[in-house]
Amino acid sequence: MENQDNQPSPASIMQIGSGFWASKVLLAAIKFQLFSKLDEKGSMAAQEIKATLNLKCTDIHMYDFLDVLTGLGFLSRKGLLESAIYSNSIHSDAFLVKSKASYIGGMLEMLNNRLYHHWGNLEDGLLTGLPQNEIKSGNDNLFEELYKSPERLLEFIDAMGSIQMGNFNAFAQQFDFSKYKTLTDVGGCGAALSSMVAQYQPHMKCTSFDLPVVEPIAKEKIAKTSFGDRVVTASGDFFADPFPKADVVVMGNILHDWDENKKILLLQKAYDALPEGGAFVAIENVIDDERSKNVFGMMMSLNMLIETGTGFDYTFSSFNKWTKNVGFKSTSIVPLTGPTSAAIAYK
Repeated sequence: MENQDNQPSPASIMQIGSGFWASKVLLAAIKFQLFSKLDEKGSMAAQEIKATLNLKCTDIHMYDFLDVLTGLGFLSRKGLLESAIYSNSIHSDAFLVKSKASYIGGMLEMLNNRLYHHWGNLEDGLLTGLPQNEIKSGNDNLFEELYKSPERLLEFIDAMGSIQMGNFNAFAQQFDFSKYKTLTDVGGCGAALSSMVAQYQPHMKCTSFDLPVVEPIAKEKIAKTSFGDRVVTASGDFFADPFPKADVVVMGNILHDWDENKKILLLQKAYDALPEGGAFVAIENVIDDERSKNVFGMMMSLNMLIETGTGFDYTFSSFNKWTKNVGFKSTSIVPLTGPTSAAIAYK
C-alpha cells in the first residue's frame, strides 16, 4: 500500500477496489465473442464492431469499451476514435478465440454467467458460512443442481477444462511417468487431463472417471482427439464407488470442493486404488505455508465458500498431514503454471 518513497498512497487501494470494472469489461467482451469475431475479420473499425455486436450504446462509450480492452492488453489499435482499427493482441489471439483448441474462455464464460453474480454475496457467505449460488436455498449438492441443465453442465465442463489447460499441459510433460503405465483422473470432466497425458506420454493408458451424466460429453471430446485407443471413460460416484485402479490417480480441482473429512476420505480411496509405488496427484492452487504469496489460491478458497460452503483450498503442509495419516510414504510438490502446483503423494 506504499509507494517507492515509502509514503502512503491510495493508488493500489482504489485499483483493487475497482478491480471488478476491468474484470467486467473483459467478461462482456467474452460474452459478445468479440475476439472470435475479430479473428474472423482480422481487424475492424469501432463502428463495424458496434454493428456486428448489435450494440446500442453511444459512439463514445463504444470507444471507451474498446480502448479499455486495448489499454488492458487484449486488443491492438491503429489510429484513434473514428479512424481507429482494432485487432486481437497476441494473447487474445492465442487464448480467447473460441474456434481454437487453446481457448481458455470457458472459465471466463462461467465467471460471467454464474460467479460474477454469486460473488456479490460474499459478505453473506462470510456471515452465514453458507453457499451463495444456485443451492443458496434448496438442494445442498451443487453438482446435482448444476448438472440438471445440459447447458450449465457443458458450460461447467468447458470451464473446468479451460482453467486447467495450461496446468494439465505442464503436468503431462513435467511429471516422471517412466515408472507408470496407467492413470485414472477422478472427476475427469471432459477428459482434458487424460487426453493431455496421452498426447505427451504415448505409453500411458488413461481413464477419465466422473458421474454418468458427464460420460457422454467426455466420450464426445475424446472422439475429437487421436488418442481414443488410450483414453477411455468410466462412470460412477467417487464417494460411493471405488476408483478405477491405476498406477497414478489424479484429481484436478477436486479436493478443494470438500471439507477436511471428505478430503481425507477421497485420499483414502485414492490410496486404495493405487499399487505399491503408485502416485496420487492433486492439481490445485496449493497455498504457500506462510499464506502470504499465493493470494489467488486463497481467493479460490473463498470461491469454495461461495460454491460449497465448506470446501477450501489448502497448504502443502496440510496435504502432507492428510496423506501421511492415510498411509502415503512421501510427498513432493511441482509448480505448474501461475498459482497452481501438483501436490504428489507416493504409496
